[in-house]
Amino acid sequence: MHAAVLVFPGSNCDRDLAVAFEKAGARVSMVWHKDTVLPDGIDIVGIPGGFSYGDYLRCGAIAANSPICGALRGHVDRGGFALGICNGFQVLTETRLLPGALRRNANLKYICKPVDLRVETADSAFTAGYSEGQEITVPIAHHDGNYFAADDTLRALNDQDRVAFRYVKNPNGSVEDIAGVLSENRRVLGMMPHPERMAEPAHGGTDGQAMFRALIEQLATA
Repeated sequence: MHAAVLVFPGSNCDRDLAVAFEKAGARVSMVWHKDTVLPDGIDIVGIPGGFSYGDYLRCGAIAANSPICGALRGHVDRGGFALGICNGFQVLTETRLLPGALRRNANLKYICKPVDLRVETADSAFTAGYSEGQEITVPIAHHDGNYFAADDTLRALNDQDRVAFRYVKNPNGSVEDIAGVLSENRRVLGMMPHPERMAEPAHGGTDGQAMFRALIEQLATA
């Protein structure tokens, strides 16, 4: 399985994401934001956390208009997989590859701490390593993680079983406690918490590890 990890000016979780993919058994290519094509044979694109372009304008807005995001859109349009974490989730909403928006945290403060999540669906390549209703602990680190979507979008997400994770105790004001959502074809996941930061014992926990292992297994048989 071949993963591409996009790198923007201000990305700071790109190496963490690459290591998580590698430890799960993937081959990883790092792809610079000025590139216009992805390497051949990419199975999944990872859009990492950080502060792309210094979070100027809206978080992820400038990154969404970088050259590489044209290739990202093409990859997703062809049915490719993509995983956006934290700033990567913001980029996915700015590119309209996922619905909704990430707003300033309700308390207007940056939040960095482990949080408990509830797995809302196991019916995706990203969540197949968990059980529906399972609670896991994964860190967050964001200032603009307050997920918002219009009522009709929320109805669609719920009716189509596309809410991947919810916060057990909402840290940022996200509507309906939403922490991560799936695309209509279930091949794109955006989430604010950082599973790559809880993927090996040295991190203090391994609850994120199941996501990357499941991805490798699912994509190997896709």
